[in-house]
Amino acid sequence: MVTELRTEILGEVSVDLGEPEVLGATPRGIRQIYPSLGGTFEGPKLKGEVLAGGGEWLLLRPDGAGELDVRGMIRTDDGHLIYTYYRGILHAPPEVLVRTMQGDAVDASEYYFRTTPIFETASEKYGWLNRIVAVGVGRLAPNWVGYTVYAIL
Repeated sequence: MVTELRTEILGEVSVDLGEPEVLGATPRGIRQIYPSLGGTFEGPKLKGEVLAGGGEWLLLRPDGAGELDVRGMIRTDDGHLIYTYYRGILHAPPEVLVRTMQGDAVDASEYYFRTTPIFETASEKYGWLNRIVAVGVGRLAPNWVGYTVYAIL
């Protein structure tokens, strides 16, 4: 029996990033750490701000893929805190990454950028987030990242 995968949109995330700290070439790849400067989250069941202070730990692997490790906090518009962390993969042809970092408009179909957010909250109102699996589809621009986040039903 095949079960069809269904999704429901959780929302759109927009995060401004600071200049990266480049650790350099490690045995696993080139490590870069981007601080989160803050942003927004808006969806049908919740909205709020992405708080400054989180960050994105990016490992550019020898095979050309970027391995993401991201942590952050959302404050909903009604005052609840939601911690999120996720891993993900970003892969794009080198010329696409160059165009993106130069500020050119690059359609998200030209690269692969997926994440797996996990949510953690003490809020009763948003406690349902503690019990879902989610997937984010990412978009890039210089010093900015955006995601469309879906709950897997």
